[in-house]
Amino acid sequence: MPENSNLLEKIKHSLESQEQPTVTILSSLLSIQDNLHYIPSEGISETAKFCGKSTNEVWSVASFYTNFRFTPPGDNVVDVCWGPTCHLLGAQIIIDNLQKTLEIDGEGESKDGKITLKYNTCLGACAQAPCIAIDHYIHGKQDKNTANKIINEIRNK
Repeated sequence: MPENSNLLEKIKHSLESQEQPTVTILSSLLSIQDNLHYIPSEGISETAKFCGKSTNEVWSVASFYTNFRFTPPGDNVVDVCWGPTCHLLGAQIIIDNLQKTLEIDGEGESKDGKITLKYNTCLGACAQAPCIAIDHYIHGKQDKNTANKIINEIRNK
């Protein structure tokens, strides 16, 4: 139970520390995700209480936005850019290979919980295409072998 109370404390701190003139359901959910990197179910109920709304109203906002996560991410997040330039220069080969290496289909977490694989429509580094980002740090000029090397380094930490 201490872990749950610690989670509730973090959620309440996220809600109460918003520094904008208007606090909304969306700003509250963003604050929780910024701090926890996902929105646990307790975050939905606490946001409802905090904003004076129903749980259904909060879920309707949370489920509308595809960037909200409802499960904890892996220890490291790997974004593979699949924007036009990266796509043309081999991003799909990198994606296919990383899925195989991580033993996952599509986006998601590796079984060891060390890596979350995500697709990103643009990492803003077209001159370095194809590129990946590890916890927002861009690694350019990737191919399936260099991306795999980075993944294996993360897994072996």
